[in-house]
Amino acid sequence: MTRRLTVAQALVAFLAHQYTERDGRRQRLIDACWGIFGHGNVAGIGQALLESEGALPYLQGRNEQAMVHAAVGYARQRDRLAAHAVTTSIGPGATNLVTGAALATINRLPVLLLPGDTFATRPADPVLQQLEHPGAGDVSVNDCLRPVSRYFDRITRPEALIPAALQAMRVLADPVETGAVTLALPQDVQAEAYDWPEEFFADRVWHVRRPAPDPAATAEAAAAVRAARRPLIVAGGGVHHSEAEDALRALAEATGIPVASTQAGKGSLRHDHPADVGGIGHTGTAVADELARTADVVIGVGTRYSDFTTASATLFAPGVRFVNLNITSFDAHKLAALPLVADARAGLRALTEGLAGYRVPAPYEAEYAAGKAAWESEVERAYAVADPDARPTQAQVLGALDAVVGDEDVIVNAAGSLPGDLHKLWRARSRRQYHLEYGYSCMGYEIPAAIGVRLAAPDRPVWALVGDGTYLMMPTELVTAVQEGIAIKVVLVQNHGYASIGGLSEAVGGERFGTAYRYRAPDGTYSGDPLPVDLAANAASLGMAVLRARTAGELRTALAEARASDRPTCVYVETETADSVSGAPPAQAWWDVPVAETATRPAAVRARQEYERHAAARRRYLGT
Repeated sequence: MTRRLTVAQALVAFLAHQYTERDGRRQRLIDACWGIFGHGNVAGIGQALLESEGALPYLQGRNEQAMVHAAVGYARQRDRLAAHAVTTSIGPGATNLVTGAALATINRLPVLLLPGDTFATRPADPVLQQLEHPGAGDVSVNDCLRPVSRYFDRITRPEALIPAALQAMRVLADPVETGAVTLALPQDVQAEAYDWPEEFFADRVWHVRRPAPDPAATAEAAAAVRAARRPLIVAGGGVHHSEAEDALRALAEATGIPVASTQAGKGSLRHDHPADVGGIGHTGTAVADELARTADVVIGVGTRYSDFTTASATLFAPGVRFVNLNITSFDAHKLAALPLVADARAGLRALTEGLAGYRVPAPYEAEYAAGKAAWESEVERAYAVADPDARPTQAQVLGALDAVVGDEDVIVNAAGSLPGDLHKLWRARSRRQYHLEYGYSCMGYEIPAAIGVRLAAPDRPVWALVGDGTYLMMPTELVTAVQEGIAIKVVLVQNHGYASIGGLSEAVGGERFGTAYRYRAPDGTYSGDPLPVDLAANAASLGMAVLRARTAGELRTALAEARASDRPTCVYVETETADSVSGAPPAQAWWDVPVAETATRPAAVRARQEYERHAAARRRYLGT
């Protein structure tokens, strides 16, 4: 039996019948399709979505990059077991996908990209928006998506869709391979009819397995931990993706091993669990970083060890041994580790069994308990408000939010100075409360991602925390939230510039050049008065309910009102100018940003001297 459909209609019908299954729970793999239509997809995928009559729900976006961010936020909240598709026209719409695709792939999060493409039959060259490459007639702008996609194919014949679609689903559903998947769809092929076998449209379930670690590798890892006096666990995003939080807690409670977390792994333990010592690395806590400096065995769980986590290879002591539990062999073998290639939950349970009877020395537990208490005092100091009638610092903004939210709230952030403050200070209360995209740290992610999270978890209050620099990059999806009645809460922090990069610039001898949003001064520098922009008015003009908080006291009231609101709401607060501190404790570990080796300005000369002092501590971890 066959069914005569266009390629686009067949693809939409196929996607509506794809499912994932893990631990006996089955769910749709592709829950919806975001889209902006142009000549490259309006008569193909656009018409097919219309004709499907909701079999694959459609979501309207305002910016192609933002649609990918929303899809990524959705997939992360759904533990990578469900995803969204994104369709665009050929040309600018397709190339706007590249940033979002890179973000998805770097963070190992599934999203299906369906950009239109130029004519496969080449009736005329060039057609509108066609890239003419003199030495390669088969290249289009969609080839920009190849290096940032985990799987890429161009469907130049109808029958080629069948193997390509199956491969696309395989990659999306595979926790080892997942990331952005691109099926480029020439606009003429999208509209071409074909007789499809009925089997193509049958329900298909992609089973997400939990592979266990090799017994010999588990025994070797357990032996290494048993020999340790100062072991440390580094929890990464894989703990959340695998729903392995309970298994991690069981291991920590049985052994007393402290748990530090990466940006993606924060919340693996509740902040008040005795074994939780907070964030690790350049944006980490003093207690976690000191434990890392003196650890003899580090157990990485679901982490890819970014430079922020390792403090650019200066954090861990020489001679430390790494045991890496990761479902991806590539990550499990990093830092010359003893690799446990397995699902995080399955691996943690096996390791817990292998460590039966083992517990860290009591003085070690007492040491990190004291360090944890000392850092909690630092958090309280940063959150404390001496004058409720004054402007809050950024840390006090987080403190006010901390006082308002519940366990069910989700905090979304990605870029600027907020990730560092959040990693050090935020008290994560549940497994998916802390949603930091720091693999790509993409400005503009927060608002669309919050929409995606809210679509995935409609009963949870979702907060997008953005600075003015990030907000100006991509506020457009506020219109989407208003249109769809998606009641996200946006906390818009106005500090008149790129505060994070301003601070970094000062530290590396750049003297905050080009980082403030100010008028030009008589000397030509951007050091005049702050610009008279009114971002609160801008948010209101896009349909948001806006609450202005002029003081620390007003801020807490506004946040409580926003949390209770059933419509998209923005809390606008002006903190300090871009050259002020946030109020959070300084970095507890280094981060490698090269400094000019030769310079005439004193600030750069001093910064180079400091850089060379830190860089001397870099080391290669080559095992023993």
